[in-house]
Amino acid sequence: MEQTIDFTNKTALIMGASKGIGLATAEKLAELGANVILAARSIDKLEEAVLMINTKGGAAKAHVCDVRDYSSVEAVVKYCIDQTGKIDFLVNNAGIIDPLSHLVDSDPVEWSLAADINYKGVYNCMRAVLPYMIEADEGVIVNMSSGAANSALPGWSHYCSTKAAAKKLTEVAHRELQGTNIRVVGLSPGTVATDMMSKIRDAKINAVSDLEWSTHIPPEWAAKAVAFLCGPEGEEFAGTDFSIKTPEGRERVGLPAK
Repeated sequence: MEQTIDFTNKTALIMGASKGIGLATAEKLAELGANVILAARSIDKLEEAVLMINTKGGAAKAHVCDVRDYSSVEAVVKYCIDQTGKIDFLVNNAGIIDPLSHLVDSDPVEWSLAADINYKGVYNCMRAVLPYMIEADEGVIVNMSSGAANSALPGWSHYCSTKAAAKKLTEVAHRELQGTNIRVVGLSPGTVATDMMSKIRDAKINAVSDLEWSTHIPPEWAAKAVAFLCGPEGEEFAGTDFSIKTPEGRERVGLPAK
């Protein structure tokens, strides 16, 4: 059942916000009234995104950030606090799918890069934001998860293992924050029609590459699920890995059953 959500006077920090799910999420939260801070490594794409959102009447700002570097994450968090005085929502969306190769053929440097972004990056962002949320005794952290967290897919040793680790981090944080008004939740959107999915398709390394493009959901669906999880109805899913692959999950968010 779809619910009208009002995020007026809320501030959202979205990591990996220059394209795909991150950009769609920034657009959606801004549409619902939130002040959105878009963070990613590419300033050019961020500035284009901010211009687009602001042209539509939203309130968006951008800040370059490399989630691998804790000092870089601290800088964007400080920017948010300086600009709006708080961070109500953190969306941990930064992630990469490279290297798409079997373990024996993988490049150790590229493999480590995936671990630094997909897992360490989630930790860095949570660690930097949580002191402010704890001081305010409110906030929502949405960690972008994946069905890969529960799978063992050939060619995806880096992605499956880092997503599994991030999922466990969500669960641990949820338990540590019991008794507060801070919500930590994972979102498993399924396969999404983004640049990442194009790379997967071109790699032809496992069954996911062979899925018909029409089976992938648009990033706007994932963005709508993020908004749902940040809203009041998302409270019951705190600490879980909420999925919109199921008819039940899609119904709760107000998405088509497809």
